[in-house]
Amino acid sequence: MRTDRLIELLAFEAGPAPRNVVAIRLGAAMCVGLLVSGIVAVRTLGLNTEFAAGGVGQITKLAFVLAMVAAAARFAACMSRPGADWRPSVAGLAVVVFGMAAIAVLASVAEPQSVQLGRLLGHTWIACPWLVALLSTPALVATLWAMRGLAPTRPNLSGFAAGLLAGTVGTLGYTLHCPELTPEFVVVWYTLGILITAAAGAVVGPRALRW
Repeated sequence: MRTDRLIELLAFEAGPAPRNVVAIRLGAAMCVGLLVSGIVAVRTLGLNTEFAAGGVGQITKLAFVLAMVAAAARFAACMSRPGADWRPSVAGLAVVVFGMAAIAVLASVAEPQSVQLGRLLGHTWIACPWLVALLSTPALVATLWAMRGLAPTRPNLSGFAAGLLAGTVGTLGYTLHCPELTPEFVVVWYTLGILITAAAGAVVGPRALRW
């Protein structure tokens, strides 16, 4: 049988290809992950009662996390499509992190040297990355499920992208509890928690995303 005839038979009455599948699947995974991580954070760790009174520090923290979510979602979407150029999305992630790092450096040097270490460590630096990673677990499972139904062709890198997105979503849920507001703390320990989740995604990616 000729190739063109085979393609014609396979496509017979197939109908139009569904649109926005990547956005729908990843969006659903993000919503589920955020809902679960937020509920777990509030029920087990407690709601930060001064969340709305955080002022500029709270706004800066949320802006960083939301920018990371958007950049990581773009990266995961690229890795869900065969042949998509993922390098611009990685550059976007780098811009967000380095931008926050620059803000952290400026904020730190404006303070006396005696308080700089305290601003970096805060009160929860030991627990923060691990809590972020734990709260990101539901989002990681949901994101891997979403990407498995798409067309990732690089399992390790795709798993890393899934973990990165899950980590940012889990971090957003964690902000409901976290009392830390300094940009120095946020850019170091939040990013570390996100990278822990991304590393876990890279490890399980080849098995979870196998066709």
